[in-house]
Amino acid sequence: MVEAGRISSMVLWGPPGSGKTTIARLLAERAGLAFEPISAVFSGVAELRKIFERARQRREDGQGTLLFVDEIHRFNRAQQDAFLPVVEDGTVTLVGATTENPSFELNAALLSRCQVLVLNRLDEPALDELLRRAEDAEGRELPLTDEARAALKAMADGDGRFVLNLAEELFALPSDEARELDVSGLTRTVQRRAPIYDKAQEGHYNLISALHKSMRGSDVDASLYWLARMLAGGEDPIYILRRLTRFAVEDVGMAEPGALPQAIAAWEAYDRLGSPEGELAVAQAVIHLATAPKSNAGNRAFAKATRSAKETGSLMPPKHILNAPTRLMKDIGYGKGYEYDHDAEDGFSGQNYFPEGMERSVFYEPVERGFEREIRKRLDYWAKLRARKSGN
Repeated sequence: MVEAGRISSMVLWGPPGSGKTTIARLLAERAGLAFEPISAVFSGVAELRKIFERARQRREDGQGTLLFVDEIHRFNRAQQDAFLPVVEDGTVTLVGATTENPSFELNAALLSRCQVLVLNRLDEPALDELLRRAEDAEGRELPLTDEARAALKAMADGDGRFVLNLAEELFALPSDEARELDVSGLTRTVQRRAPIYDKAQEGHYNLISALHKSMRGSDVDASLYWLARMLAGGEDPIYILRRLTRFAVEDVGMAEPGALPQAIAAWEAYDRLGSPEGELAVAQAVIHLATAPKSNAGNRAFAKATRSAKETGSLMPPKHILNAPTRLMKDIGYGKGYEYDHDAEDGFSGQNYFPEGMERSVFYEPVERGFEREIRKRLDYWAKLRARKSGN
């Protein structure tokens, strides 16, 4: 778009520190557009009208306007409608930035006039590139060992703004402290200078990552520590409970089927009790999940099944498992040959339920932990029955 000189309106969807504001500024600069930045948190329709009027004046003088709206999802539906005529007639090129799913937060009419570009958290090479640029700008290297540099990037957790802020803090160290820091030295420096917890930005992502990975590692004490840190910092317990519910599905799964009901029960208990009593339910859920046997077999199985579904396209189910509510459907074989499993001696017919022309696939491979050990026995039993009934 830049090379063609035609910048279309767009929505940049991505996490904090992924470069949304920077991209908007660069687009305006490269396209020769006036840059008008606002935040939906602090602005309303009155401010928008002023910007639209300035944009119309510029347009008469032959210059376009790029309107950058940070946190665009904070505007309500009526406020979002205000953008439609000026985007439609080209008065402004709208670039909205959001950390929320635009499919849910933005009007369909506005979305239809914008391209949605998805920005991801920065990977390690990208963070390393940012640090190298910071060092070039300063004319000196960061006072860090290789291990501490790796730890710094890990702390950033994909947030470019965070890693540059930390680099700035390190460059600003007094000369007597600016010796080469190891991991422990870096940790002491960051803990002393950085906020304990910022639930809107860096700390939010760092601490939830620490909680998630501590539970995955079955370290119940570390899990409780990170939970306490987040609650003490003012994190919304509902956000934590959403993550716990996700963890119960992704990381515990069928190794402990009671994990998901426990997470949902904790959520409901907190809704009824509120703080601080309801936080005990959150802590109980953390203890349950951290001490539960772990398996991501269900997660992996669904990913395999999804890939297979995409590869096989629109294959029809075998006719014997299709219902036949009309005479025509019966005549062409729908339902013919279906064996009712409950009528089988062992409650298992062993019929094929995959599409015709597709070989049977194994997606779900339970681990030898927790309840999945019992599921493994059932699957093996059914596999033997299936082989015997098919004559294999």
